[in-house]
Amino acid sequence: MGFFSLTQEIAIDLGTANTIIISNGKIIVDEPSVVALDRRTDKLIAVGEKARQMHGKTHDNIRTIRPLRDGVIADFDAAEQMIKGMIKMISNKNRWFAPSLRIVVCIPSGSTEVEIRAVRDSSEHAGGRDVYMIYEPMAAAIGIGIDVEAPQGNMIVDIGGGTTEIAVISLGGIVCNKSIRIAGDDLTEDIVEYMRRQYNIKVGESTAEQIKIAVGSALTELDNPPEDFVVCGPHQMTALPMSVPISYVEVAHCLEKSISKIESAVLGALEQTPPELYADIVRNGIYLAGGGALLRGLDKRLSDKINIQFHIAEDPLHAVARGTGIALKNVNRFNFLMR
Repeated sequence: MGFFSLTQEIAIDLGTANTIIISNGKIIVDEPSVVALDRRTDKLIAVGEKARQMHGKTHDNIRTIRPLRDGVIADFDAAEQMIKGMIKMISNKNRWFAPSLRIVVCIPSGSTEVEIRAVRDSSEHAGGRDVYMIYEPMAAAIGIGIDVEAPQGNMIVDIGGGTTEIAVISLGGIVCNKSIRIAGDDLTEDIVEYMRRQYNIKVGESTAEQIKIAVGSALTELDNPPEDFVVCGPHQMTALPMSVPISYVEVAHCLEKSISKIESAVLGALEQTPPELYADIVRNGIYLAGGGALLRGLDKRLSDKINIQFHIAEDPLHAVARGTGIALKNVNRFNFLMR
């Protein structure tokens, strides 16, 4: 940004699990979507990674909040404070005054008018002068490198923290879409519940997330299986410490129900797809994006179940953010951006 520039352009991937901010084509902020507030004054104490480290470890005067649930804003004030805090992380070369912001924010494709208004209001209160919206599957498709304006069908499955977005895109628009509230957070909850039921061990959200990353799998047979992960925690009845090794096979069994729901949603979206676009999808394959795409064996499982090749996007975690950044540079060209 130049010294005399009065407007700063930023793209925000406002995710349930992580928020990513892009400026000048570069990822400037990539932080967990968590804020820590003073319980007495509601003053911001920490945002992002610092707040995440406090999550589950606070005393009475501090509360940690994840402002987004199921892909939408659940706590309006906390979301506003989080966006403001993350925008402040962007190092401005011009420190004499805060520039006005042109913001592109991505939202779930199943968002209601009320949910869209909440995101818009939060962005405007955080300093946004011009606020544009883009649907997450559209942003993911642009980020993957698909020509979204071409007259052919492409299917995107974006598995985030709060929602799984499934959309068929053609001619710069979403032809059919399905948005389900089964995603990364639900897989984490499945693991918490499994550890409680199977081993009588209490684990928190952070530990369950570690288990998912270390030994998470969609298949009970993998070519390169990960080593067992040792979980430490208190016994539910006695509160005595215990350690339990957990394998990827166990995790695959406990995630079965949620992954089956994602499979059903993909099949449901394919049922709605016009035949000409369906033929394109069979030829091009289906693209997986979002953090859920990193679950071991998920692409193979879906390919075997649906008989269409699934491709994991390059750097699936940042596909939506990259696409939002590209949309920001082409605000005047893309007519599917909402104001």
